[in-house]
Amino acid sequence: MELPSDTPDDVVAAAAGGPRIPQFDPTVGIPVVPSAGDAPHRLVVIGDSLSQGFQSGAVFNTELSYPSIIAHQLGWLDQFRFPRYGGPGGLPLNIELLLRTLEERFGPRLDLWEVPLALFAARGFMDQVEDYWERGPGSEAPTFSAINHNLSVYGWDLRDALTKTAQGCEAALHQPHDDLISQIVENNGERAALRVLPRGSDAEKRMTAFDAAAELGKEGIETLIVFLGANNALRTVTELRVEWSGNNFRDPDGKRDYTVWQPEHFASEYAEVLAAIRKINAQHVILCTVPHVTIAPIAHGLGGKIEIGSRYFPYYARPWVRDTDFDPQRDQHITGAQAWAVDTAIDMYNDGIEQAVANARRVGKDWYLCDIAGLLERVASRRYVTDVNARPSWWTPYPLPKALTDLQPVPDSLFLSADGRGGRASGGLFSLDGVHPTTVAYGVMAHELANIMVAAGVQFDRAQVDFDRLVRRDTLVRTPPQNLDSTLGVIGWADEHLGFAKRVFGL
Repeated sequence: MELPSDTPDDVVAAAAGGPRIPQFDPTVGIPVVPSAGDAPHRLVVIGDSLSQGFQSGAVFNTELSYPSIIAHQLGWLDQFRFPRYGGPGGLPLNIELLLRTLEERFGPRLDLWEVPLALFAARGFMDQVEDYWERGPGSEAPTFSAINHNLSVYGWDLRDALTKTAQGCEAALHQPHDDLISQIVENNGERAALRVLPRGSDAEKRMTAFDAAAELGKEGIETLIVFLGANNALRTVTELRVEWSGNNFRDPDGKRDYTVWQPEHFASEYAEVLAAIRKINAQHVILCTVPHVTIAPIAHGLGGKIEIGSRYFPYYARPWVRDTDFDPQRDQHITGAQAWAVDTAIDMYNDGIEQAVANARRVGKDWYLCDIAGLLERVASRRYVTDVNARPSWWTPYPLPKALTDLQPVPDSLFLSADGRGGRASGGLFSLDGVHPTTVAYGVMAHELANIMVAAGVQFDRAQVDFDRLVRRDTLVRTPPQNLDSTLGVIGWADEHLGFAKRVFGL
């Protein structure tokens, strides 16, 4: 398999050297005496949707984000400040709530004659969501006097986190109009950010997330987690389009054309992130690596692997496209070669993040690495778990906690499907948008990060994540919508004829 002709030269050279080996030692082999002392702000997080608690197309259960789960284990959840989103299932569109609404009306299966009625009902639900956030109670963001501890906003790439402010988000809002076709909340990202960024005063309205963290740092932060960079490559699978960044990658308007950043451009922006982190007074800093976006089931590998021992399928398309129906001339897709190029670029991003931790520790800073990319590789069902020949020498299956291995079936990285009897047939680690974790998977992320914090000397009320509690709260793992499989077929039909995925799910 050859890389596409538009692949940057440094990515081609890196691909020839093979995939990156994950780094599971948070100290990257460099000892540092952990910092100690009392800090009033025990946890501060700067990130994107994966840190905000996004799930099934919406941010709504923010009390079950991995930062909130860690705060719960610290015994500090009552003091941990994070945004909340009300209305009909949060922002921008709660797919789980939509499917349950359709299930309540039409039952577990949609008959052909019910499809028009179901689409009409879906439009009514989305109109309700749109009205709440654009014209109803959700249209006015609350004013809060204290800075949030979770400073994460979905959709943010590196440049957004470095530059976006409440002032800029307010300026971006315009008078919304009730669109009968594109039923998605307008400026939903800005509306979400206005519940995160400080805006109590004019000075606070000009603060970025890093500025806000630095302000908290004046009183003292115990642990700062920075988990950014996924959105510098994620659109390759949500839009199924590979467009490498150009020299205007810093331009807020120009960068919208790009779905994946060239490694040198990513490194340039991450250097600015590191400079901003150094201005924040935090005893412990944890940097997270960027997950390989081609593992997420939103991009479903079609056909058998390209060859024995390969990680890749010939094509990646939507999860509702079946092998027998796939037509590369008609169905939107990326190729296995493109997936390889994107994965290699992400490997290069992560090499740089790992090196940043090493450089900080060499000068005595108490920084750590959480290799989320490596964790995801260890649960990648179709890439490694079910394909022994593709497993690299370092690979071992991730040891899920007993509360998850006791579930039947054991949660995996496949797209969620229902068994028709009220339960789950497959999946369980990814929510219904095929990109973001379920509640129990957020728990796994919290578990990994909490272990690093314990090693750094952070004192927990309960160091071990309470997975029994998370299983009870995880409706997708316990009782997924039983109309999921038939509704996916409807979504596929609507996508083919109406561009449903891009218009409605914001993909």
